Amino acid sequence: MSAVRGGEADVAVRNSGSPPHGGPGPDSSSSSPPGNRFWRCARWLRNRAASGAVREPPNFFLSRRLFLRLLGIVYLAAFLSLWVQIDGLIGSHGVLPVEQYLEAVRESTGREGLYLAPTLCWLDSSDQFLHRLCAGGLVLSALLIVGVAPAPVLFLLWAFYLSLTVAGQEFLGFQWDTLLIETGFLAIFLAPPQLWPRLAREAPPSRLVLWLFRWLLFRLVFGSGVVKLLSGDATWRHLTSLRYHYETQPLPTWTSWYVHQLPGWLQGLSVLLTFAAELVVPLGIFGPRRWRLVAAGGIVGLQLLIAATGNYGFFNLLTVALCVPLLDDSCFPARWRARLVPATGAAAPPRRRGWPSWLLVPLAVAVLVLSVMPYLYQRGMVAHGPRWVVRAYGAAASFHTVNTYGLFAVMTTRRHEIIVEGSNDGRSWLPYEFRRKPGDVTRRPTFTGLHMPRLDWQMWFAALGDYRRNPWFFHFLGRLLEGSPEVLALLERNPFPDGPPRYIRAVLYDYHFSSPGGRGWWRRRLLGLYCPIVSRPSAKK
Repeated sequence: MSAVRGGEADVAVRNSGSPPHGGPGPDSSSSSPPGNRFWRCARWLRNRAASGAVREPPNFFLSRRLFLRLLGIVYLAAFLSLWVQIDGLIGSHGVLPVEQYLEAVRESTGREGLYLAPTLCWLDSSDQFLHRLCAGGLVLSALLIVGVAPAPVLFLLWAFYLSLTVAGQEFLGFQWDTLLIETGFLAIFLAPPQLWPRLAREAPPSRLVLWLFRWLLFRLVFGSGVVKLLSGDATWRHLTSLRYHYETQPLPTWTSWYVHQLPGWLQGLSVLLTFAAELVVPLGIFGPRRWRLVAAGGIVGLQLLIAATGNYGFFNLLTVALCVPLLDDSCFPARWRARLVPATGAAAPPRRRGWPSWLLVPLAVAVLVLSVMPYLYQRGMVAHGPRWVVRAYGAAASFHTVNTYGLFAVMTTRRHEIIVEGSNDGRSWLPYEFRRKPGDVTRRPTFTGLHMPRLDWQMWFAALGDYRRNPWFFHFLGRLLEGSPEVLALLERNPFPDGPPRYIRAVLYDYHFSSPGGRGWWRRRLLGLYCPIVSRPSAKK
């Protein structure tokens, strides 16, 4: 059969050992060795191909589809989680109204505010428009999941989430918010540009864009390991950080209590494994196929462990999704790959063109150059670079399209918790209970899933520093004194259902997990007031 497929020239080569057209055969003299070597190489390649030893370049059609669907789920969770909180966070009666924020930006920067704070809320900052952005994000996420017009949909998702992130101020300033923006931007150029792409007619994913995703994943994971080493934090150097992490992380889970009780030697070993997962495993991202699979497995394993012992919203799923571009189609079940058969068969329709190289090459160069800019800033080398590069980095920073990453550079060793209390007489105080953060020492910590309780997270950050560095906190207390329904909806329990109290105070406690056999999940010790007592203008002690 191979002679038939090769044609008459192959028959001549196989039977006589001589190439057609009178070329030298394998037993000819050394007077023309180049031709001899050429035909030997041609036969060897043909025979290897016939035996299946020469593999075709890997395809990434299925991995692209899986990645885009996972990204759609992440977007869906992010928009839905924000929608149920947005009135209390940045609505007109929320903690940080977006309308007041944009007005302050306009007064201080003028027209540059449009560039420094890129958000669609410049067109309309009403509560209704915020809801439309969230609702539109849900619809677009559903379209991305089912595969309708992925490229235009991804552009709109990027614009919507960027708008909400800028408008969200402190409440949307987490690394996974900017990671979602950067991922969503790159995904525009990974997606097929057709409105209704079919697998048999899709253009293959750009290898250049796949490498950009690998570079993003590497910066995320490897950067988290590097900042731990460069921070000089003693707990990371002495391998004791995980003795504190499960107890002091922003929103612990009930599993955190059990893992916290593990012996010290096992916690130290876990730190070493964390360094290996963040500093060694990511190197395989740029290696051969087997190394990439090992890297993907190691990073996914780390994310599963993090998700099993802490609440980080959609961050873990987004990081897992970023591992998918490391997998080629042969990694997926045979029944999935069977859908590729019509696309690779002889009768398959021609594939459509993807994104042009004249667009992707400048994009790749820009991402690579701008992603190293933060390191040049840190070392004082940026002043010697081209001015246009510095300006481009400023633009990218405003739009959160190229970011720096590094989680838990310094480990928190003590858990200070703010308990907000109200009173009508200034003597008897009742606590407000938050939905997720520790408060009542007998309440079991819970899992939040893909939901991101942003006020609870900000309360953890506020407890790390002085109240004067958290102006949003006094806005929050002011809304409690007003009895704002939108802000009260962010809490688990309002101890003043008949009307707001006359006084509000914030008390600081030192929290620790309870010991095995103890009562409750926490034990705490009063440290004092976190900030001065605030009251309504008409209230008098």
